[in-house]
Amino acid sequence: SCYTRRCLTEDPSWSLVTVPHLTELCLQHIVHNFEKNPILNHLLPEHQRKVVERLSTSLPLAVTANLVSDEGYWKRCCTERWQVCDVSNYGDSWKRMFFERHLENILKFFIPNTTDPNQVLELIPLCKGYVRKLEIDQFLPPVRMDQKEETNDLSDTENDSEFSEVSTHHYDLRDLITALPHLEELHLTYGVKGCGMNFEWSLFNFTEQDCCNLAAAVKMCRNLKVFKLTQSKVDDDKTKLLARNLLDHPCLLKLDLSHNLIRDNGAQALGKLISHSRLETLDLCNNQIHHLGAQALAQGLAESSTLTSLNLRLNYVEDKGGEAIGRALLTNTTLKSLHLGSNNLSEPTATVFSQVLAQNTTLTSINFSCNHLGLGGGKQLLEGLADNKTLTELDLRHAEVDQETDFLIHQIVWANREAVRLGSLQHPTAEPF
Repeated sequence: SCYTRRCLTEDPSWSLVTVPHLTELCLQHIVHNFEKNPILNHLLPEHQRKVVERLSTSLPLAVTANLVSDEGYWKRCCTERWQVCDVSNYGDSWKRMFFERHLENILKFFIPNTTDPNQVLELIPLCKGYVRKLEIDQFLPPVRMDQKEETNDLSDTENDSEFSEVSTHHYDLRDLITALPHLEELHLTYGVKGCGMNFEWSLFNFTEQDCCNLAAAVKMCRNLKVFKLTQSKVDDDKTKLLARNLLDHPCLLKLDLSHNLIRDNGAQALGKLISHSRLETLDLCNNQIHHLGAQALAQGLAESSTLTSLNLRLNYVEDKGGEAIGRALLTNTTLKSLHLGSNNLSEPTATVFSQVLAQNTTLTSINFSCNHLGLGGGKQLLEGLADNKTLTELDLRHAEVDQETDFLIHQIVWANREAVRLGSLQHPTAEPF
């Protein structure tokens, strides 16, 4: 009986090893009470690691934002919240990814006069050290109180946007983006994604007030390098306002106003901007720029010392515009890449560019696709290329150039590209092509 009793009282699997160390119990306590008492910086590095590994991703940002720098923690926050997480788009920083995407989400679903602006403002001290880029592909308008009656079924015409101009101003970005000291890139689209059958013109209304607010904000963002405002029905007046505020900006290198409604007056303002800024890239693809606008841009090019890339694809510059840009490139020594695809260009433009190719030693890429250069235009370009050593890309698809000329042009351009490649292999310190 004695023996039996001993079996009952002793646990053969019991071991001193399984008793938690006091350190372990302390760490558990710290993790458990982290929200009320976030002790981290006073701990030894190995203990800090153990605490951070166990912290819940649902802790308030007010606690974790400026205290937890461990990338593993922010990786957990990101992967638990979003299915697709490519950290290489965020400078390989999970913390930066978390705060940029978190802020973008709040802004995309912000409803003016309904959402509390403090939702954004309270986030500033938490995220300002980590946000470098913001991509906001929708802005919601305020809720309309005046559910208007069915009036002659006009809801799908432009009248709708005039009717509700007053009530559709979007969230004013000024207080936010001017308080983000590291903000370098801003990509915006004013419109509503996936509105489906609830489509109304008023959902796509980038108002004058919106434009004033945005222009003032961007002017004050002194570290901004990239500004994109696309698919937002930006017209001449709004372009002029933006360009005026961007003159002499200390940092802006890239401006993308593609897929808007910019005509000649807007292009004239941008021509002035080219010569009064440090701008290197200007993208005006898919606007409504005709020859007067192109001539103004050409004048800017003639005076510019910084622009390296100009995209005018899908505009209406025609030969008067194409020739003006070509003539500017006889003196300009900075532009490397020019896109004039789909601009209704023909042989006269090719004639000027023949001379450009014979003289210019800066241009490396020209796109003439989807134009009517024709057999004569192709031959002119071929003649101009005879001694050219710098052009490494010339797109003549659907430009109506005959096959043999196209083949000979391609051979010259390909040889130039190979020479550049071999040159960069021999001189690896040189700037890569």
